[in-house]
Amino acid sequence: MTGYESDEELTLSSSTLAALQEFYAERQSREEEFSKLQARVEILHAAGTSGQKLSMDLFAEDWNESQFWYSEETARLLATELLEGVTEDMTVAVVSAPSVFVAIKNILNEAPPEQPRPKLVLLEHDNRFGIFPEFVFYDFAQPLKLPDHLKGTCDRFIIDPPYLSEDCQTKTALTVRWLARSATTAAAAGGNQPSHPRLILCTGERMRTLALRLYKSFGLRTTDYEPKHARGLSNEFYSYANFESKDGAWGWRQEEEEEQGKGEGKGQL
Repeated sequence: MTGYESDEELTLSSSTLAALQEFYAERQSREEEFSKLQARVEILHAAGTSGQKLSMDLFAEDWNESQFWYSEETARLLATELLEGVTEDMTVAVVSAPSVFVAIKNILNEAPPEQPRPKLVLLEHDNRFGIFPEFVFYDFAQPLKLPDHLKGTCDRFIIDPPYLSEDCQTKTALTVRWLARSATTAAAAGGNQPSHPRLILCTGERMRTLALRLYKSFGLRTTDYEPKHARGLSNEFYSYANFESKDGAWGWRQEEEEEQGKGEGKGQL
């Protein structure tokens, strides 16, 4: 085979070249939009003003990093439930659920000035979200490698462990316990906080037994609300919470009610 023939075989077809050019053009456009978003976030944070609606479309999912964003409807519902009744002296922690964080930011940006605005903290492994001042780098493999000032300060949580493994779920739960404000501290800080933090966990159905055990002290239960993902997800996904939805977004699963009933009946004649 001659060098000329080899070069001919390596030549890409016009359709393949066009597809490559389109791919690189889309990537460049996304990078440019991301840079604009970063600049806008920095300006708005410095000015303390509200901005345009943020979108997860600028943060492409990386499935190798187990990134599966919620649909906009699901993210907003979870954010709304988390913010219900919130006060300015509370801290809301978003653990590995950046789409809910973006929804919270949008809700607060849309809210009237008199609405209470809690402190926010986003624990996330993806450094792209470092454009937000609330970002704290988080690696579940090092669950307590976090800024000391966050210990025992968080009143509300949305948690979505990136992997359906016992190791990931357990270490994420350890992070939540470390961050959670104790009942004694909460009473001293304001007196109106519940005895335990408000908590929402979203993870696979097969993690249910482990999740209920890990968060037993928080009073976690299985809801009948099933979170939806923007691009679908093959695993059956459940949501768990330790509080009732004020707007009826969820109830408790039937098996949960049956187990609760059995527990209440123990020791009775």
